[in-house]
Amino acid sequence: MESLEIETAPGPQASIIWLHGLGADGNDFAPLAGEIALSCAVRYIFPHAPMMPVSINGGYVMPAWYDISDAAIRREDETGVRASQRSVEALLEREKSRGVAANRIVLAGFSQGGAIALQTGLRHAERLAGVMALSTYVPLADRLAGEANPANRDVPIFMAHGTHDPMIAIARAKESRDLLRQLGYAPEWREYRMEHSLCPQEIADIAQWLARVLA
Repeated sequence: MESLEIETAPGPQASIIWLHGLGADGNDFAPLAGEIALSCAVRYIFPHAPMMPVSINGGYVMPAWYDISDAAIRREDETGVRASQRSVEALLEREKSRGVAANRIVLAGFSQGGAIALQTGLRHAERLAGVMALSTYVPLADRLAGEANPANRDVPIFMAHGTHDPMIAIARAKESRDLLRQLGYAPEWREYRMEHSLCPQEIADIAQWLARVLA
């Protein structure tokens, strides 16, 4: 999978794999690498999702982590979700082969990318540093209880959502948050007066959370 990589200093001691949303690409969140100050050298990896037709957009081909077939509930395509999960697992393995331990890797994502971050991170066989899920939800929610890996049962999870999000209703995000709590996770929840986007306060909160989990 093609990716944009940014190292904040030589010899990265941690990695942040950040997955973009539907229709975007790895460049979407790259500017944040220069805005978030962390005490250690970090390698940011911004992968580009594969091009595929997206049903809710009339079959238009665009970067997507999976197809969405129902605009009302944004039903995710299981085959696509699991294919993207495998691709992200390969990125995790590559970072470990480059000398970054699993517990120094954060898996992050926005919208569709956040869904894949949750899908992959909670099933990964080694403890990660954290999972960041922005403006998103838990995909394949009915499968999580049976597929979750105990290694990441206590992984730090940062969830954030806009109160006026027209793309993914905040109610759905709260359902996912509550599901995680029911399954024994302890997601850190934030909501902001915004739509389907990021805001300055959210970026500041993300920076604080990353500093904590990568301390």
